[in-house]
Amino acid sequence: MGKVTGFLEYERLEEGYEPVDKRLKSYREFVIGLKEDEAKIQSARCMDCGTPFCNSGCPVNNIIPDFNDLVYRNDWRNAIDVLHSTNNFPEFTGRICPAPCEAACTLNVNDDPVGIKSIEHAIIDRAWNEGWVVPQPPQSKTGKKVAVVGSGPAGLAAAQQLARAGHEVTVFEKNDRIGGLLRYGIPDFKMEKSHIDRRVQQMEAEGVAFRTGVLIGALADNGKITNWARETVAAEQLLNDFDAVLLAGGAEQPRDLPAPGRELDGIHFAMEFLPQQNKVNAGDKLKGQITASGKHVIVIGGGDTGSDCVGTSNRHGAASVTQFELLPMPPEQENKALTWPYWPYKLRTSSSHEEGCEREFAISTKEFIGEKGAVTAIKTVRVEFKDGKMIEVPGSEQILKADLVLLAMGFVSPVASVLEAFGIDKDARGNAKATTEAAGGYRTNAEKVFAAGDMRRGQSLVVWAIRERRQAARAVDEFLVGSSALPR
Repeated sequence: MGKVTGFLEYERLEEGYEPVDKRLKSYREFVIGLKEDEAKIQSARCMDCGTPFCNSGCPVNNIIPDFNDLVYRNDWRNAIDVLHSTNNFPEFTGRICPAPCEAACTLNVNDDPVGIKSIEHAIIDRAWNEGWVVPQPPQSKTGKKVAVVGSGPAGLAAAQQLARAGHEVTVFEKNDRIGGLLRYGIPDFKMEKSHIDRRVQQMEAEGVAFRTGVLIGALADNGKITNWARETVAAEQLLNDFDAVLLAGGAEQPRDLPAPGRELDGIHFAMEFLPQQNKVNAGDKLKGQITASGKHVIVIGGGDTGSDCVGTSNRHGAASVTQFELLPMPPEQENKALTWPYWPYKLRTSSSHEEGCEREFAISTKEFIGEKGAVTAIKTVRVEFKDGKMIEVPGSEQILKADLVLLAMGFVSPVASVLEAFGIDKDARGNAKATTEAAGGYRTNAEKVFAAGDMRRGQSLVVWAIRERRQAARAVDEFLVGSSALPR
């Protein structure tokens, strides 16, 4: 747990950022990670708290006090082993996880929490630099074949675990590159794609096969979902060719806003806008790229996806960027006595907001206004909540200029047609119905078909995707060979 008195002696130290004017000129990562001595001091703040709530606050149950202590003692080699024992991809979570572990930190009761995310970031970056992250191929093969559908963090984590258990694993991805949301949803300035590429190389050396541009089942071509598939494989063929199928796709069905004028040009889903820029960054040439250059941009949705749209629009050179949130503005400081150790409700300002953004809270879109078939403005109204109901504030209507509107209001479910292709029962929210129980967990009603992560629980965090897929990998392993040595 670091130094016994460290939390009394040292203040929290945040990772640094490059200046705004510099980072807006590129799509590279701009976070300045902790140096070795800084990470050691931050690790020293980890308390001998008796019950490490950070462990349970972390969805993958990282053994946080242990790797903090190892960093404090300068034992970085064992620190990465402890981190990898629960998390396949700490370079992903160390960059884009919101760090619920820090909210649960005991020190957070009346002080600033330990910078757990920054320590994790430092450990994995050093591990790659030192050459400690190497392929771990299985000692023997089982002869069983597993298909993993989807190559986001969930699919990659499950595929790696199953390959290390000795199964022949093939990952199917409908788009042209591996990575799922990590590749085409997360902007490069938050996570460069070289981190995905070197994990793919590691997994290929462990025996995982990757097939891109392959759509499994069916997909209604409604323009809402990114699909760069070149071929389609029927669900029946996959079931014939493999001993088990694990559905690892994301919750890709976006929430729409059916206000008058929705059909106007210039109104796009966030996942139409963000993937295009990532493809351009990868060297692809696109015709008709959606760009915010010189435009007045309104982002509807106050979450992380909306924030990513803000950061990308600023890098395009938008004339202005405004972000809408339907809910009232949260308090700047949470009520720790009420919320700790759980995820608190408070105002969160991202690095993209700091780069330039007008934020509007308690605002609702009434109508999209346009000229010659293209959006030019949005009519809005202020709202308030009384007795659990949202009501409009009389006399609060206004019209805001908008040349580009980005809908970033979250995702409602996985793609229904994919689940239907396998004949999988869905829950009330449209997700694949499967439990998380140790016995028979993650199995759907369809024979030898499993589902977990966003496909089972709906839109969630990368850490939840990794956790569920590790557990699902164990369930698949048990199904195939009768028992499993994989961690749950």
